[in-house]
Amino acid sequence: MKHIIEGNPGPALPQVKSVTVDEDSAGQRLDNFLLRELKGVPKTHVYRIIRSGEVRVNKGRASADTRVEIGDVVRLPPVRTSERVEQKVQAMALQVAQQAASRAPAKTFTVLFEDDFFLVIDKPAGVAVHGGSGVSFGVIEQLRMARPQATFLELVHRLDRETSGILLIAKKRSALKNLQDQFRERETGKTYLALVVGQWPTNKKVLDKSLHKYLLASKDGAADAGERRVKVVDKDHPDAMPSLSLVKVRASSGLPPVADATGQRGYSLLEVTIKTGRTHQIRVHLASEGMPIAGDDKYGDFDLNKELARGSAPATLKRMFLHAWRFQCRHPLTGNKVELFAELPPELAEFLKFAVPTAT
Repeated sequence: MKHIIEGNPGPALPQVKSVTVDEDSAGQRLDNFLLRELKGVPKTHVYRIIRSGEVRVNKGRASADTRVEIGDVVRLPPVRTSERVEQKVQAMALQVAQQAASRAPAKTFTVLFEDDFFLVIDKPAGVAVHGGSGVSFGVIEQLRMARPQATFLELVHRLDRETSGILLIAKKRSALKNLQDQFRERETGKTYLALVVGQWPTNKKVLDKSLHKYLLASKDGAADAGERRVKVVDKDHPDAMPSLSLVKVRASSGLPPVADATGQRGYSLLEVTIKTGRTHQIRVHLASEGMPIAGDDKYGDFDLNKELARGSAPATLKRMFLHAWRFQCRHPLTGNKVELFAELPPELAEFLKFAVPTAT
């Protein structure tokens, strides 16, 4: 005898699904792809179904680190999602979206280049590229709020908060992977404009110094304890990171670094091309030569920085004089060369008129 119970039939039984990888998902690891597709499924279970062979890519077994490509067909086995977990995930997503909408500034930035694959903006100084470490919203969060119709926006690389200039944002996952591969293989060209205190020797063109990252130790309750710093170390240091910067003197004031009777002191405007992308690389490389970047609050001349910020010098400078000026890469679709420039922002251009008159 069959017993038929009327009323709520209960949740539908999970079914096998086939998902075709689109352009925005291409290049992802299989495990990350599944974690996005199977929201609410515990991570341990995702890895279990991969190891057991229940997940198939183009009808074949695949490992967690397999990269999925456009057009791949991924078989997803029946998996039961906890209704409570799913509701919690949806509620948290809604809460985050509402909080972001109420607090995040939907800011736009000066666009230097844009097509269907990537976007290049001129980032102002003082704005972090992403939220975190005491910063609620960075460039990427603000862009997403300003472009709610965009389905994909991701940072290709980073710039220090106090550095202005060229910043790349991918609009497709395939473009993100391609551009990051170019960065990794050192196929891009990145040149910065930096103003240093002193007369840079024209024959000093290569800075090949290994760097090491560390955290500041607590000292009498110092506010900056635990902050990240970088220093030059010997090449045989166990944590040494090979770092290469190429330096070209663009203009020099011809004055000594010590102020003269008029309060004027010597500076050099440098074009610095980095062949490695280490944290604070340019700042530490230049400071290690005894000529720090003007306005650098971590590795610079702190007394001079205060003097410049107060306006007691002939001109005022309230930020670090480091600007991502030129960028070169291959277009992620066509392979054609792309070269972009971001001119000095007004506050740096004005200070440069006093610091190195011959540069303008």
